[in-house]
Amino acid sequence: MRVLLLATAVLAAACGDLAEPVGSLEDEVGRDGPAMVAAANPYAVDAGLEILRSGGSAADAAIAAHAVLGLVEPQSSGIGGGGFMLTYAAEDGSVLAFDGRETAPEGALPDMFLDADGSELGFFERVQTGHSIGVPSAIALYQAVHERHGALPWSELFEPAISLAEAGFEVSPRLHELLDRIRRVTSLDENPSTAEYFFPDGEPLPVGTVRTNHAYARVLRRIADEGPEAFYSGTIAEQIIAGVSEAPRPGTMTKADLEAYRPVIREAVCGPYRGYRVCSMPPPSSGTAVVQILGLIEQLAPDGIDNDASGWGTFIDAMKLGYADRDHYVADADFVPVPVADLIAPEYIAARARERAPPGEPVAPGDPGAVLHDEPIRARWALADAGEATGTTHLSVVDAAGNAVAFTASVEMPFGSQRMASGFILNNQLTDFAATPNIDGVPVANAVAAGKRPRSSMTPVLVFDADGNLFMVTGSPGGNSIIAYTLKTVIGVIDFGLSAQAAVDLPNVIARGLPVQIERERAPQALIDGLSELGYPLDERGGENSGLHTIVVRDGGLEGAADPRREGRVGQLDAH
Repeated sequence: MRVLLLATAVLAAACGDLAEPVGSLEDEVGRDGPAMVAAANPYAVDAGLEILRSGGSAADAAIAAHAVLGLVEPQSSGIGGGGFMLTYAAEDGSVLAFDGRETAPEGALPDMFLDADGSELGFFERVQTGHSIGVPSAIALYQAVHERHGALPWSELFEPAISLAEAGFEVSPRLHELLDRIRRVTSLDENPSTAEYFFPDGEPLPVGTVRTNHAYARVLRRIADEGPEAFYSGTIAEQIIAGVSEAPRPGTMTKADLEAYRPVIREAVCGPYRGYRVCSMPPPSSGTAVVQILGLIEQLAPDGIDNDASGWGTFIDAMKLGYADRDHYVADADFVPVPVADLIAPEYIAARARERAPPGEPVAPGDPGAVLHDEPIRARWALADAGEATGTTHLSVVDAAGNAVAFTASVEMPFGSQRMASGFILNNQLTDFAATPNIDGVPVANAVAAGKRPRSSMTPVLVFDADGNLFMVTGSPGGNSIIAYTLKTVIGVIDFGLSAQAAVDLPNVIARGLPVQIERERAPQALIDGLSELGYPLDERGGENSGLHTIVVRDGGLEGAADPRREGRVGQLDAH
Protein backbone atom coordinates (compact mmCIF):
# COMPACT_ATOMS: atom_id res chain seq x y z
CA MET A 1 0.00 0.00 0.00
CA ARG A 2 1.26 3.44 -0.91
CA VAL A 3 1.15 5.51 2.29
CA LEU A 4 -0.03 9.08 2.00
CA LEU A 5 1.51 10.35 5.18
CA LEU A 6 5.17 10.33 4.20
CA ALA A 7 7.73 12.30 6.13
CA THR A 8 7.90 15.12 3.61
CA ALA A 9 4.12 15.48 3.34
CA VAL A 10 2.89 14.66 6.82
CA LEU A 11 2.12 18.18 7.97
CA ALA A 12 0.47 19.20 4.73
CA ALA A 13 -1.75 16.14 4.81
CA ALA A 14 -3.84 17.60 7.64
CA CYS A 15 -5.24 20.27 5.37
CA GLY A 16 -4.02 19.54 1.85
CA ASP A 17 -5.43 17.56 -1.06
CA LEU A 18 -5.23 13.79 -1.09
CA ALA A 19 -3.19 11.98 -3.69
CA GLU A 20 -4.81 10.23 -6.62
CA PRO A 21 -6.70 7.06 -5.67
CA VAL A 22 -4.70 3.89 -5.23
CA GLY A 23 -6.57 0.83 -6.50
CA SER A 24 -10.32 0.61 -6.94
CA LEU A 25 -12.86 0.88 -4.18
CA GLU A 26 -15.31 -1.01 -6.37
CA ASP A 27 -12.92 -3.97 -6.68
CA GLU A 28 -12.40 -4.25 -2.92
CA VAL A 29 -15.73 -3.43 -1.28
CA GLY A 30 -18.33 -3.85 -4.00
CA ARG A 31 -20.45 -0.82 -4.84
CA ASP A 32 -18.57 2.27 -6.02
CA GLY A 33 -20.45 4.91 -4.04
CA PRO A 34 -19.31 7.85 -1.94
CA ALA A 35 -17.33 7.21 1.23
CA MET A 36 -16.85 9.38 4.32
CA VAL A 37 -14.86 9.65 7.54
CA ALA A 38 -15.76 11.98 10.42
CA ALA A 39 -13.27 12.00 13.29
CA ALA A 40 -11.73 14.18 15.97
CA ASN A 41 -8.50 15.18 14.20
CA PRO A 42 -7.60 15.94 10.57
CA TYR A 43 -4.66 13.52 10.62
CA ALA A 44 -7.02 10.70 11.57
CA VAL A 45 -9.51 11.65 8.86
CA ASP A 46 -6.75 11.64 6.26
CA ALA A 47 -5.56 8.22 7.43
CA GLY A 48 -9.08 6.82 7.13
CA LEU A 49 -9.54 8.29 3.66
CA GLU A 50 -6.21 6.88 2.52
CA ILE A 51 -7.31 3.42 3.57
CA LEU A 52 -10.62 3.86 1.75
CA ARG A 53 -8.78 5.05 -1.37
CA SER A 54 -6.70 1.90 -1.26
CA GLY A 55 -9.78 -0.31 -1.27
CA GLY A 56 -10.28 -0.65 2.45
CA SER A 57 -13.59 -1.18 4.19
CA ALA A 58 -15.24 1.05 6.78
CA ALA A 59 -13.77 -1.19 9.48
CA ASP A 60 -10.27 -0.90 7.99
CA ALA A 61 -10.58 2.89 7.87
CA ALA A 62 -11.83 3.07 11.45
CA ILE A 63 -8.87 1.04 12.72
CA ALA A 64 -6.33 3.15 10.81
CA ALA A 65 -7.95 6.41 11.92
CA HIS A 66 -8.03 5.34 15.55
CA ALA A 67 -4.38 4.25 15.51
CA VAL A 68 -3.58 7.81 14.41
CA LEU A 69 -5.85 9.31 17.09
CA GLY A 70 -3.83 7.44 19.72
CA LEU A 71 -0.84 9.45 18.53
CA VAL A 72 -2.26 12.92 17.91
CA GLU A 73 -5.09 12.89 20.49
CA PRO A 74 -3.56 10.80 23.31
CA GLN A 75 -5.64 12.58 25.93
CA SER A 76 -8.77 10.90 24.63
CA SER A 77 -8.05 7.34 23.47
CA GLY A 78 -5.45 4.98 22.15
CA ILE A 79 -4.15 1.42 22.14
CA GLY A 80 -3.71 1.59 25.93
CA GLY A 81 -7.48 1.82 26.28
CA GLY A 82 -10.53 0.25 24.68
CA GLY A 83 -13.89 1.01 23.13
CA PHE A 84 -17.10 -0.11 21.52
CA MET A 85 -17.62 -0.53 17.79
CA LEU A 86 -21.00 -0.89 16.11
CA THR A 87 -20.80 -2.22 12.55
CA TYR A 88 -23.26 -2.46 9.66
CA ALA A 89 -22.72 -4.80 6.70
CA ALA A 90 -24.63 -3.56 3.65
CA GLU A 91 -24.52 -6.93 1.92
CA ASP A 92 -26.80 -8.66 4.42
CA GLY A 93 -28.03 -5.81 6.63
CA SER A 94 -26.42 -7.26 9.76
CA VAL A 95 -25.50 -5.11 12.76
CA LEU A 96 -22.85 -6.32 15.21
CA ALA A 97 -21.86 -4.83 18.55
CA PHE A 98 -18.15 -5.35 19.27
CA ASP A 99 -17.45 -5.00 22.98
CA GLY A 100 -13.82 -3.98 23.38
CA ARG A 101 -14.20 -2.77 26.95
CA GLU A 102 -11.27 -3.21 29.30
CA THR A 103 -11.54 -5.82 32.06
CA ALA A 104 -10.45 -5.81 35.68
CA PRO A 105 -7.44 -8.07 36.32
CA GLU A 106 -7.83 -11.25 38.33
CA GLY A 107 -6.26 -9.55 41.33
CA ALA A 108 -8.86 -6.75 41.43
CA LEU A 109 -10.88 -6.54 44.66
CA PRO A 110 -14.30 -4.99 45.31
CA ASP A 111 -12.85 -2.62 47.94
CA MET A 112 -9.71 -1.54 46.08
CA PHE A 113 -10.93 2.06 45.79
CA LEU A 114 -11.63 2.37 49.53
CA ASP A 115 -9.18 3.57 52.18
CA ALA A 116 -8.31 1.72 55.38
CA ASP A 117 -11.42 3.13 57.08
CA GLY A 118 -13.73 1.94 54.31
CA SER A 119 -14.27 5.44 52.89
CA GLU A 120 -14.03 6.12 49.16
CA LEU A 121 -10.72 7.46 47.94
CA GLY A 122 -10.98 10.78 46.14
CA PHE A 123 -11.48 10.54 42.38
CA PHE A 124 -7.98 11.67 41.45
CA GLU A 125 -6.53 9.41 44.14
CA ARG A 126 -8.21 6.51 42.33
CA VAL A 127 -7.14 7.68 38.87
CA GLN A 128 -3.44 8.02 39.58
CA THR A 129 -2.93 4.45 40.75
CA GLY A 130 -2.16 1.12 39.14
CA HIS A 131 -5.52 -0.11 40.38
CA SER A 132 -7.31 2.17 37.91
CA ILE A 133 -5.82 0.47 34.82
CA GLY A 134 -7.95 -2.11 33.04
CA VAL A 135 -6.54 -4.65 30.61
CA PRO A 136 -5.94 -2.63 27.39
CA SER A 137 -8.32 -3.94 24.75
CA ALA A 138 -8.17 -1.79 21.61
CA ILE A 139 -5.78 -4.06 19.70
CA ALA A 140 -7.88 -7.16 20.38
CA LEU A 141 -10.94 -5.17 19.31
CA TYR A 142 -9.20 -4.20 16.06
CA GLN A 143 -8.50 -7.86 15.35
CA ALA A 144 -12.07 -9.02 16.04
CA VAL A 145 -13.52 -6.36 13.76
CA HIS A 146 -10.93 -6.90 11.03
CA GLU A 147 -11.59 -10.65 10.98
CA ARG A 148 -15.29 -9.97 10.30
CA HIS A 149 -15.18 -6.85 8.14
CA GLY A 150 -11.63 -6.23 6.92
CA ALA A 151 -10.78 -5.88 3.22
CA LEU A 152 -7.09 -4.92 3.33
CA PRO A 153 -4.28 -6.92 4.93
CA TRP A 154 -3.91 -6.29 8.68
CA SER A 155 -0.40 -4.87 8.36
CA GLU A 156 -1.45 -2.07 5.99
CA LEU A 157 -3.86 -0.54 8.50
CA PHE A 158 -1.04 0.76 10.70
CA GLU A 159 1.12 2.38 8.03
CA PRO A 160 -0.39 5.88 8.31
CA ALA A 161 0.12 5.97 12.09
CA ILE A 162 3.63 4.53 11.87
CA SER A 163 4.70 7.08 9.24
CA LEU A 164 3.18 9.94 11.21
CA ALA A 165 4.78 8.84 14.48
CA GLU A 166 8.19 8.68 12.79
CA ALA A 167 7.88 11.95 10.85
CA GLY A 168 6.09 13.92 13.55
CA PHE A 169 2.71 15.62 13.92
CA GLU A 170 1.85 19.20 14.79
CA VAL A 171 0.67 19.62 18.37
CA SER A 172 -2.87 20.98 18.25
CA PRO A 173 -4.31 23.78 20.40
CA ARG A 174 -6.59 21.30 22.21
CA LEU A 175 -3.72 18.99 23.15
CA HIS A 176 -1.67 21.93 24.43
CA GLU A 177 -4.60 23.35 26.39
CA LEU A 178 -5.43 20.04 28.06
CA LEU A 179 -1.81 19.49 29.01
CA ASP A 180 -1.77 22.88 30.67
CA ARG A 181 -5.06 22.24 32.50
CA ILE A 182 -4.44 18.67 33.58
CA ARG A 183 -1.11 19.34 35.26
CA ARG A 184 -2.92 21.59 37.73
CA VAL A 185 -4.96 18.69 39.15
CA THR A 186 -2.83 15.59 38.43
CA SER A 187 0.79 14.48 38.37
CA LEU A 188 1.06 14.16 34.59
CA ASP A 189 3.97 16.60 34.51
CA GLU A 190 5.74 14.77 37.36
CA ASN A 191 5.45 11.16 36.26
CA PRO A 192 8.72 10.19 34.53
CA SER A 193 6.90 8.24 31.82
CA THR A 194 4.78 11.21 30.76
CA ALA A 195 6.74 14.30 31.79
CA GLU A 196 9.54 13.84 29.27
CA TYR A 197 7.16 13.30 26.38
CA PHE A 198 4.49 15.91 27.11
CA PHE A 199 6.47 18.50 29.10
CA PRO A 200 9.90 19.00 27.52
CA ASP A 201 11.77 21.68 29.45
CA GLY A 202 9.04 21.46 32.09
CA GLU A 203 6.34 23.12 29.99
CA PRO A 204 3.43 21.71 27.97
CA LEU A 205 4.18 20.97 24.33
CA PRO A 206 3.65 24.28 22.50
CA VAL A 207 1.04 24.57 19.76
CA GLY A 208 2.57 23.76 16.39
CA THR A 209 5.48 21.77 17.77
CA VAL A 210 6.33 18.83 15.53
CA ARG A 211 6.32 15.86 17.92
CA THR A 212 7.63 12.44 16.99
CA ASN A 213 6.90 9.24 18.90
CA HIS A 214 9.34 6.55 17.81
CA ALA A 215 8.40 4.23 20.67
CA TYR A 216 4.79 4.22 19.46
CA ALA A 217 5.94 3.58 15.89
CA ARG A 218 7.95 0.57 17.03
CA VAL A 219 4.99 -0.87 18.90
CA LEU A 220 2.68 -0.45 15.92
CA ARG A 221 5.28 -1.96 13.60
CA ARG A 222 5.46 -5.07 15.75
CA ILE A 223 1.67 -5.31 15.91
CA ALA A 224 1.48 -4.88 12.14
CA ASP A 225 4.13 -7.54 11.48
CA GLU A 226 3.41 -10.04 14.24
CA GLY A 227 -0.28 -9.55 15.00
CA PRO A 228 -2.02 -8.75 18.33
CA GLU A 229 0.03 -11.35 20.20
CA ALA A 230 2.98 -8.96 19.97
CA PHE A 231 1.02 -6.56 22.16
CA TYR A 232 -0.36 -9.05 24.67
CA SER A 233 2.86 -10.96 25.31
CA GLY A 234 6.60 -10.38 25.24
CA THR A 235 8.36 -7.06 25.80
CA ILE A 236 5.36 -4.81 25.11
CA ALA A 237 3.32 -6.68 27.72
CA GLU A 238 6.23 -6.39 30.15
CA GLN A 239 6.30 -2.62 29.67
CA ILE A 240 2.55 -2.41 30.27
CA ILE A 241 2.91 -4.40 33.49
CA ALA A 242 5.80 -2.16 34.55
CA GLY A 243 3.59 0.90 34.12
CA VAL A 244 0.75 -0.69 36.08
CA SER A 245 3.17 -1.68 38.86
CA GLU A 246 4.46 1.82 39.51
CA ALA A 247 3.71 3.53 42.83
CA PRO A 248 1.45 4.85 44.21
CA ARG A 249 -0.85 1.88 44.86
CA PRO A 250 0.58 -0.51 42.28
CA GLY A 251 -1.95 -2.53 40.35
CA THR A 252 -2.26 -6.31 40.21
CA MET A 253 -2.31 -6.85 36.43
CA THR A 254 -0.21 -9.75 35.19
CA LYS A 255 0.86 -11.13 31.82
CA ALA A 256 -1.82 -13.77 32.27
CA ASP A 257 -4.45 -11.02 32.43
CA LEU A 258 -3.17 -9.54 29.17
CA GLU A 259 -2.98 -12.89 27.40
CA ALA A 260 -6.48 -13.85 28.54
CA TYR A 261 -8.23 -10.75 27.20
CA ARG A 262 -10.92 -11.35 24.58
CA PRO A 263 -13.40 -8.89 23.04
CA VAL A 264 -17.01 -10.02 22.83
CA ILE A 265 -19.36 -9.77 19.86
CA ARG A 266 -22.80 -9.00 21.27
CA GLU A 267 -26.28 -8.38 19.92
CA ALA A 268 -26.99 -4.70 19.44
CA VAL A 269 -29.79 -3.07 21.43
CA CYS A 270 -32.35 -1.73 18.94
CA GLY A 271 -35.72 -0.04 19.16
CA PRO A 272 -38.18 1.99 17.09
CA TYR A 273 -38.37 5.76 16.91
CA ARG A 274 -40.86 7.55 14.66
CA GLY A 275 -40.62 4.93 11.93
CA TYR A 276 -36.84 4.53 12.21
CA ARG A 277 -34.85 1.76 13.91
CA VAL A 278 -32.15 2.93 16.32
CA CYS A 279 -29.35 0.57 17.40
CA SER A 280 -26.64 1.00 20.02
CA MET A 281 -24.43 -0.95 22.42
CA PRO A 282 -25.72 -3.43 25.03
CA PRO A 283 -24.31 -3.69 28.57
CA PRO A 284 -21.81 -3.00 29.94
CA SER A 285 -22.48 0.08 27.82
CA SER A 286 -25.65 2.14 27.81
CA GLY A 287 -27.54 1.60 24.55
CA THR A 288 -30.53 0.56 26.63
CA ALA A 289 -30.76 4.18 27.83
CA VAL A 290 -30.58 5.50 24.24
CA VAL A 291 -33.43 3.24 23.10
CA GLN A 292 -35.48 3.77 26.25
CA ILE A 293 -35.19 7.56 26.24
CA LEU A 294 -36.26 7.75 22.59
CA GLY A 295 -39.21 5.51 23.43
CA LEU A 296 -40.12 7.80 26.31
CA ILE A 297 -39.96 10.88 24.08
CA GLU A 298 -42.32 9.20 21.62
CA GLN A 299 -44.69 8.27 24.47
CA LEU A 300 -44.65 11.78 25.92
CA ALA A 301 -44.96 13.51 22.51
CA PRO A 302 -46.37 11.04 19.95
CA ASP A 303 -46.75 13.74 17.30
CA GLY A 304 -43.14 14.88 17.55
CA ILE A 305 -41.27 17.63 19.35
CA ASP A 306 -40.21 21.05 18.14
CA ASN A 307 -36.98 22.94 18.64
CA ASP A 308 -38.43 25.09 21.42
CA ALA A 309 -38.66 25.08 25.22
CA SER A 310 -41.57 22.65 25.24
CA GLY A 311 -39.79 20.20 22.94
CA TRP A 312 -36.56 20.37 24.90
CA GLY A 313 -38.60 19.98 28.11
CA THR A 314 -39.93 16.67 26.82
CA PHE A 315 -36.39 15.58 26.02
CA ILE A 316 -35.27 16.57 29.53
CA ASP A 317 -38.09 14.66 31.21
CA ALA A 318 -37.34 11.53 29.19
CA MET A 319 -33.65 11.82 30.04
CA LYS A 320 -34.38 12.10 33.75
CA LEU A 321 -36.33 8.85 33.64
CA GLY A 322 -33.91 6.98 31.41
CA TYR A 323 -30.75 8.04 33.22
CA ALA A 324 -32.25 7.00 36.58
CA ASP A 325 -32.89 3.51 35.25
CA ARG A 326 -29.49 3.30 33.56
CA ASP A 327 -27.63 4.34 36.70
CA HIS A 328 -29.46 1.77 38.80
CA TYR A 329 -29.50 -1.35 36.60
CA VAL A 330 -26.80 -1.26 33.93
CA ALA A 331 -23.52 -3.08 34.54
CA ASP A 332 -21.62 -5.99 33.01
CA ALA A 333 -24.39 -8.45 32.12
CA ASP A 334 -21.90 -11.33 32.21
CA PHE A 335 -21.71 -10.76 35.99
CA VAL A 336 -25.08 -9.35 37.06
CA PRO A 337 -28.58 -9.72 35.58
CA VAL A 338 -29.42 -6.58 33.59
CA PRO A 339 -33.09 -6.39 32.52
CA VAL A 340 -32.29 -5.09 29.03
CA ALA A 341 -35.41 -6.40 27.27
CA ASP A 342 -37.67 -5.21 30.08
CA LEU A 343 -36.16 -1.70 30.19
CA ILE A 344 -36.98 -1.16 26.50
CA ALA A 345 -40.26 -3.10 26.41
CA PRO A 346 -43.12 -0.90 25.09
CA GLU A 347 -45.30 -1.74 28.09
CA TYR A 348 -42.63 -0.66 30.54
CA ILE A 349 -41.79 2.48 28.59
CA ALA A 350 -45.47 3.45 28.62
CA ALA A 351 -45.67 2.88 32.37
CA ARG A 352 -42.39 4.71 32.96
CA ALA A 353 -43.63 7.71 30.96
CA ARG A 354 -46.52 8.04 33.42
CA GLU A 355 -43.90 8.59 36.15
CA ARG A 356 -42.85 11.85 34.51
CA ALA A 357 -41.93 14.23 37.29
CA PRO A 358 -42.55 17.99 37.51
CA PRO A 359 -39.66 20.01 36.03
CA GLY A 360 -38.01 20.83 39.35
CA GLU A 361 -38.27 17.37 40.90
CA PRO A 362 -35.88 14.40 40.55
CA VAL A 363 -37.03 10.90 39.67
CA ALA A 364 -36.26 7.53 41.19
CA PRO A 365 -35.39 4.42 39.21
CA GLY A 366 -38.37 2.52 37.89
CA ASP A 367 -39.08 -1.17 38.43
CA PRO A 368 -39.58 -3.10 35.19
CA GLY A 369 -39.92 -6.36 37.11
CA ALA A 370 -42.92 -5.04 39.04
CA VAL A 371 -44.54 -3.59 35.92
CA LEU A 372 -44.05 -6.54 33.57
CA HIS A 373 -43.79 -9.61 35.80
CA ASP A 374 -45.28 -8.65 39.16
CA GLU A 375 -41.84 -9.38 40.61
CA PRO A 376 -40.15 -6.22 41.93
CA ILE A 377 -36.41 -6.08 41.29
CA ARG A 378 -35.39 -2.52 42.15
CA ALA A 379 -34.48 -3.38 45.75
CA ARG A 380 -31.96 -6.00 44.61
CA TRP A 381 -29.46 -3.28 43.81
CA ALA A 382 -28.25 -0.16 45.56
CA LEU A 383 -27.71 3.04 43.57
CA ALA A 384 -24.11 4.26 43.61
CA ASP A 385 -22.53 6.78 41.28
CA ALA A 386 -19.40 6.15 39.25
CA GLY A 387 -17.97 9.34 37.81
CA GLU A 388 -16.99 9.07 34.15
CA ALA A 389 -14.51 11.62 32.83
CA THR A 390 -14.30 12.94 29.28
CA GLY A 391 -11.11 11.36 27.88
CA THR A 392 -12.94 9.76 24.96
CA THR A 393 -13.29 10.06 21.16
CA HIS A 394 -15.81 9.05 18.51
CA LEU A 395 -15.46 8.45 14.79
CA SER A 396 -18.00 7.54 12.11
CA VAL A 397 -17.22 5.89 8.76
CA VAL A 398 -19.23 4.87 5.69
CA ASP A 399 -17.41 3.12 2.85
CA ALA A 400 -18.15 2.92 -0.88
CA ALA A 401 -20.20 -0.26 -0.45
CA GLY A 402 -22.45 1.35 2.14
CA ASN A 403 -20.90 -0.47 5.11
CA ALA A 404 -20.68 1.63 8.25
CA VAL A 405 -18.85 1.84 11.56
CA ALA A 406 -19.67 3.89 14.66
CA PHE A 407 -16.67 3.65 16.98
CA THR A 408 -16.40 5.24 20.43
CA ALA A 409 -13.07 4.70 22.19
CA SER A 410 -11.51 5.94 25.41
CA VAL A 411 -8.78 5.99 28.01
CA GLU A 412 -11.43 7.44 30.42
CA MET A 413 -9.81 10.44 32.14
CA PRO A 414 -7.93 12.92 29.94
CA PHE A 415 -4.53 11.19 29.64
CA GLY A 416 -5.95 8.13 31.41
CA SER A 417 -4.04 6.94 34.46
CA GLN A 418 -1.29 9.52 33.80
CA ARG A 419 1.08 6.64 32.96
CA MET A 420 2.67 5.66 29.65
CA ALA A 421 4.12 2.43 28.30
CA SER A 422 6.08 2.29 25.04
CA GLY A 423 4.77 5.62 23.80
CA PHE A 424 1.06 5.20 24.59
CA ILE A 425 -1.14 6.22 27.52
CA LEU A 426 -2.50 3.56 29.86
CA ASN A 427 -6.21 3.90 30.68
CA ASN A 428 -7.90 4.43 34.03
CA GLN A 429 -11.15 2.74 33.01
CA LEU A 430 -11.56 0.84 36.26
CA THR A 431 -12.57 4.08 37.96
CA ASP A 432 -15.81 3.68 35.97
CA PHE A 433 -16.71 1.02 38.52
CA ALA A 434 -18.56 2.18 41.61
CA ALA A 435 -15.99 2.69 44.36
CA THR A 436 -18.36 1.32 47.01
CA PRO A 437 -19.35 -2.32 46.45
CA ASN A 438 -22.47 -2.23 48.64
CA ILE A 439 -24.61 0.27 50.46
CA ASP A 440 -26.29 -0.74 53.73
CA GLY A 441 -25.72 -4.35 52.83
CA VAL A 442 -27.29 -4.06 49.38
CA PRO A 443 -24.93 -4.82 46.47
CA VAL A 444 -24.14 -2.28 43.77
CA ALA A 445 -24.53 -3.70 40.25
CA ASN A 446 -21.48 -1.85 38.92
CA ALA A 447 -19.11 -2.91 41.73
CA VAL A 448 -15.55 -4.05 41.01
CA ALA A 449 -14.97 -7.75 40.34
CA ALA A 450 -12.11 -9.70 38.77
CA GLY A 451 -12.60 -10.09 35.01
CA LYS A 452 -15.56 -7.71 35.00
CA ARG A 453 -16.07 -4.85 32.56
CA PRO A 454 -16.98 -1.48 34.12
CA ARG A 455 -20.17 0.21 33.04
CA SER A 456 -19.77 2.74 30.24
CA SER A 457 -21.75 5.57 28.70
CA MET A 458 -20.09 5.10 25.32
CA THR A 459 -23.04 4.67 22.96
CA PRO A 460 -22.19 4.61 19.26
CA VAL A 461 -25.44 4.68 17.29
CA LEU A 462 -26.66 3.46 13.90
CA VAL A 463 -30.09 4.52 12.62
CA PHE A 464 -32.03 2.79 9.84
CA ASP A 465 -35.05 4.01 7.87
CA ALA A 466 -38.39 2.24 7.49
CA ASP A 467 -37.01 0.17 4.60
CA GLY A 468 -34.01 -0.99 6.63
CA ASN A 469 -31.54 1.25 4.83
CA LEU A 470 -28.72 2.94 6.72
CA PHE A 471 -29.75 6.48 7.61
CA MET A 472 -27.41 7.78 10.30
CA VAL A 473 -24.09 7.06 12.03
CA THR A 474 -23.36 9.05 15.18
CA GLY A 475 -21.77 9.12 18.61
CA SER A 476 -19.74 11.29 20.97
CA PRO A 477 -17.25 11.44 23.82
CA GLY A 478 -18.24 13.22 27.01
CA GLY A 479 -18.40 10.93 30.07
CA ASN A 480 -21.89 10.15 31.28
CA SER A 481 -23.21 13.00 29.11
CA ILE A 482 -22.46 10.93 25.99
CA ILE A 483 -25.99 9.54 26.05
CA ALA A 484 -27.49 13.03 25.96
CA TYR A 485 -25.09 14.32 23.31
CA THR A 486 -25.75 11.41 20.99
CA LEU A 487 -29.52 11.55 21.46
CA LYS A 488 -29.46 15.26 20.62
CA THR A 489 -28.21 14.52 17.13
CA VAL A 490 -30.90 11.87 16.58
CA ILE A 491 -33.78 14.15 17.57
CA GLY A 492 -32.14 17.08 15.79
CA VAL A 493 -32.19 15.22 12.47
CA ILE A 494 -35.44 13.25 12.89
CA ASP A 495 -37.67 15.58 14.95
CA PHE A 496 -36.28 19.01 14.10
CA GLY A 497 -35.56 18.18 10.45
CA LEU A 498 -32.02 19.55 10.61
CA SER A 499 -28.91 18.72 8.61
CA ALA A 500 -26.25 16.60 10.26
CA GLN A 501 -24.11 19.67 11.03
CA ALA A 502 -27.00 21.74 12.33
CA ALA A 503 -27.99 18.88 14.66
CA VAL A 504 -24.43 18.63 16.01
CA ASP A 505 -24.34 22.41 16.47
CA LEU A 506 -27.45 22.40 18.68
CA PRO A 507 -26.84 23.33 22.31
CA ASN A 508 -26.03 20.40 24.56
CA VAL A 509 -28.64 19.74 27.24
CA ILE A 510 -28.09 17.03 29.86
CA ALA A 511 -30.55 15.87 32.51
CA ARG A 512 -28.83 13.18 34.49
CA GLY A 513 -30.60 14.40 37.59
CA LEU A 514 -30.93 18.07 38.51
CA PRO A 515 -30.06 20.82 37.80
CA VAL A 516 -30.29 20.44 34.06
CA GLN A 517 -26.97 21.25 32.40
CA ILE A 518 -27.28 23.52 29.38
CA GLU A 519 -24.60 24.90 27.11
CA ARG A 520 -24.88 28.64 27.61
CA GLU A 521 -22.69 29.62 24.66
CA ARG A 522 -24.93 27.85 22.14
CA ALA A 523 -28.34 27.94 23.75
CA PRO A 524 -30.57 30.79 22.54
CA GLN A 525 -31.70 33.08 25.33
CA ALA A 526 -35.29 32.28 24.43
CA LEU A 527 -34.65 28.60 25.14
CA ILE A 528 -32.99 29.34 28.49
CA ASP A 529 -35.81 31.67 29.48
CA GLY A 530 -38.46 29.24 28.28
CA LEU A 531 -37.05 26.30 30.23
CA SER A 532 -36.71 28.47 33.34
CA GLU A 533 -40.32 29.60 33.01
CA LEU A 534 -41.39 25.96 32.76
CA GLY A 535 -39.65 25.36 36.09
CA TYR A 536 -36.45 23.55 35.10
CA PRO A 537 -33.47 24.43 37.32
CA LEU A 538 -30.54 25.14 34.99
CA ASP A 539 -26.78 24.97 35.30
CA GLU A 540 -25.58 27.12 32.41
CA ARG A 541 -21.93 26.06 32.79
CA GLY A 542 -22.40 22.51 31.55
CA GLY A 543 -22.61 20.64 28.29
CA GLU A 544 -19.55 21.80 26.35
CA ASN A 545 -17.52 18.58 26.26
CA SER A 546 -19.11 16.81 23.32
CA GLY A 547 -17.16 15.62 20.29
CA LEU A 548 -19.95 14.47 17.98
CA HIS A 549 -19.06 13.03 14.58
CA THR A 550 -22.06 12.20 12.46
CA ILE A 551 -22.90 10.94 8.98
CA VAL A 552 -26.41 11.04 7.49
CA VAL A 553 -27.23 9.05 4.35
CA ARG A 554 -29.76 11.10 2.46
CA ASP A 555 -30.83 11.84 -1.13
CA GLY A 556 -28.30 9.42 -2.55
CA GLY A 557 -25.36 11.08 -0.84
CA LEU A 558 -23.51 11.39 2.45
CA GLU A 559 -23.91 14.36 4.76
CA GLY A 560 -21.22 14.71 7.41
CA ALA A 561 -20.74 16.75 10.57
CA ALA A 562 -17.84 17.41 12.93
CA ASP A 563 -18.34 18.93 16.35
CA PRO A 564 -17.04 22.54 16.43
CA ARG A 565 -16.35 22.13 20.14
CA ARG A 566 -13.29 20.02 19.30
CA GLU A 567 -10.88 19.76 16.36
CA GLY A 568 -12.66 17.27 14.15
CA ARG A 569 -13.16 17.21 10.42
CA VAL A 570 -15.23 15.42 7.81
CA GLY A 571 -13.55 13.94 4.74
CA GLN A 572 -15.31 12.49 1.71
CA LEU A 573 -14.39 10.46 -1.34
CA ASP A 574 -16.84 10.94 -4.19
CA ALA A 575 -18.30 8.05 -6.15
CA HIS A 576 -16.45 7.17 -9.35
